[in-house]
Amino acid sequence: MYRRSLRQRVAFAFAACVAVISVAWGLAFFAAIRLSEDRVLTQQLQVAANSYPVLATNLRSYDEIASLPLALRAWAQTNPAAGLYEFEAEELHVAVLSTNNEKQAINNEQQATGNPQQNAYVVFDVAGIEAASSEDWWLLLVISGLVGTLGVLGFGLGIVVMRRAVAPVAQLAKAVADIDLEHLSAADHKRIESGRFGDDEVGVLARTIESTLERISAFVARERDFTSSASHELRTPITVITGALELLEHSELSAADVQALDRVRRATLDMKTTIEMFLCLARETDNGLYEEQFLVTPLVRQAIDLQRHLLSRKSVDVEIEHLDNPYVRGHQQAFSIAVNNLVRNAFEHTHTGQGPITILIKETELLITNQRNTNQLHQHPDGQYSLTEATSHGYGLGLGIVQRLCERNGWSFSLRTNEQRVVARLSW
Repeated sequence: MYRRSLRQRVAFAFAACVAVISVAWGLAFFAAIRLSEDRVLTQQLQVAANSYPVLATNLRSYDEIASLPLALRAWAQTNPAAGLYEFEAEELHVAVLSTNNEKQAINNEQQATGNPQQNAYVVFDVAGIEAASSEDWWLLLVISGLVGTLGVLGFGLGIVVMRRAVAPVAQLAKAVADIDLEHLSAADHKRIESGRFGDDEVGVLARTIESTLERISAFVARERDFTSSASHELRTPITVITGALELLEHSELSAADVQALDRVRRATLDMKTTIEMFLCLARETDNGLYEEQFLVTPLVRQAIDLQRHLLSRKSVDVEIEHLDNPYVRGHQQAFSIAVNNLVRNAFEHTHTGQGPITILIKETELLITNQRNTNQLHQHPDGQYSLTEATSHGYGLGLGIVQRLCERNGWSFSLRTNEQRVVARLSW
């Protein structure tokens, strides 16, 4: 249980990490400064001790150029400006000072007569005090190692602190990832129980997810109850009607009664297909039936036989071309429903003299081609229609259902047209 909100914990963790790293860097620089001071004093004392009992003077002043060390005389003749200078090769540091105000008038006279202005020089001989080049490299190596170590420690500290700060979020994410949405159980609800995450932002998110899972569970239960009940309640009347029709077929009927019986039989068949189609779409899971493997040709021939009555009064031929005899993996009933819809649309929208209707079976696709009905469908600029456009031009709501069935099974569906033909393409 956390007393502070996630935002406060993250801000506190960031501030604490920055403070710790800043203190560490401050202590490191302070130690480096003190070490440098101690080293300079130690080296200077060591030089004095080496010259004992005569104490060497490293710091000297000069008023005359001629009294300067030989290495500096040529440089001093150039009358350098006041300031600090360093001569690395000679291991000398020089401070150039302007003379005081009392000598200003004399200097002016010297400048008027062409004589160079006299400066004062303070020379600091650092031989034996400054570190040698090899020592500088070792010192640089030590400082680089210290800086790298502090950087690594700071990075590790930041990771540890931030992990602890966002631990509830990671815990919630892991709990959600472990949930099996296909088979929700009581353990899943217990795993995501909001009481485990406190009252902060993570707790609010956990409560929202918990509520969503409860709604999903209730929805899945309702869907399962509905499909099981609807499957029985809707199919029972169809079965009764089909049985009654079979009994009537054995009775002596007039020609008009036979025609009426055929219409009832076709309407019953359409109703049965529609019920199976909607039940297939309504099921969330179907006991692994989406992994079935089946042949395409028998289902196509069955669809043609079922919809043949639509061509009974039309002089239209149906041609089936086999370039292959493919297998399809998916839900067999869904594929049969999709093919039935496409065949029925082709039969319904083909008029006398507009044949033949061509059904081409390839290795990975099924093409159903019929002549274009110019009174119902206008040419699209790119020759392809969306389902909404096709439906609005008279191709029925079944195309939307075909699209949903294809999406559920990983297939694809498209409808194309040119000046003469309409081609429905179902690929897998």
